[in-house]
Amino acid sequence: MKLLEFEKPLADIYEKIDTLKKISADPKQVHALENEADKLKAELFANLTPFQIVQIARHPQRPSTRGLIQLICSEFEELHGDRSFRDDPAIVGGIGKLADRYVMIIGHQKGTDTKDNIYRNFGMPNPEGYRKALRLMKMAEKFNLPIVTFVDTPGAYPGIGAEERGQAEAIATNLKEMIALQVPIVSIVLGEGGSGGALGIAVANRIYMLQYAIYSVISPEGCASILFRDAGKAELAAQYLKLTATDIVKLGLADGMIPEPIGGAHRDWQNTANTISKVIEKDLKTLDRISGMDLAEQRYQKFRNFGTFISS
Repeated sequence: MKLLEFEKPLADIYEKIDTLKKISADPKQVHALENEADKLKAELFANLTPFQIVQIARHPQRPSTRGLIQLICSEFEELHGDRSFRDDPAIVGGIGKLADRYVMIIGHQKGTDTKDNIYRNFGMPNPEGYRKALRLMKMAEKFNLPIVTFVDTPGAYPGIGAEERGQAEAIATNLKEMIALQVPIVSIVLGEGGSGGALGIAVANRIYMLQYAIYSVISPEGCASILFRDAGKAELAAQYLKLTATDIVKLGLADGMIPEPIGGAHRDWQNTANTISKVIEKDLKTLDRISGMDLAEQRYQKFRNFGTFISS
């Protein structure tokens, strides 16, 4: 397990535990060290700064869309392509069986190693990714399937080719079309919720964030480059951006925060998947009782009411 910079105090304890296990030491010694590690881990995660939460959200072993699908769905059929240009591996989507019902699941997908990250463009979709997502959403509406989206992207890909193929238009179209869909939509931010790249699949009736996920119009590094002319001040920028799950829920931009195991969701995918599954099932049962037109209207009003204005 890769340790983040602020977790380095745990390194020595974990090293001792591994050594004791290799020499078949007294289980009581191992257990005592494991308890010590758990206590220290709880202390480290009790007072995280916004930038430390950013680091957790970006952890390369965070639960991914494909990984969660395997854990929460008994069946899944992946669907490919936007029927216009190509398939975009940065967006994964298809029909899955969750508990006793079928749902359309769509989400960003980062890679599991360097080769896979390059293949999936580090989770940054091109326009065809958003067009694929919209095609699947329209299919879900046609067959009256609820939609579940998983968000985890630094942002939409800003490359020349993406701009030439209409990146901004593709995202804008998704926002407009998702508002009007007459099926329930539940969206969960797993790691990074980067600007329009995240919002392009997150116009939902219910929006949740994992405890150590982030959601922001710009990265701390990008914000620091603009405000302070120094990307090295990203830690300071993260404090001002109000990008943590606690901040986003407090601002009314998300409906709730999903707790993670101590140490982060990357340490226990199964437990995290179980919690996410329960949240989705509960919400879908509630949303099932709302008519299609009312679902669309609720979604429209939800996003129209974002923001607070203070006048003197």
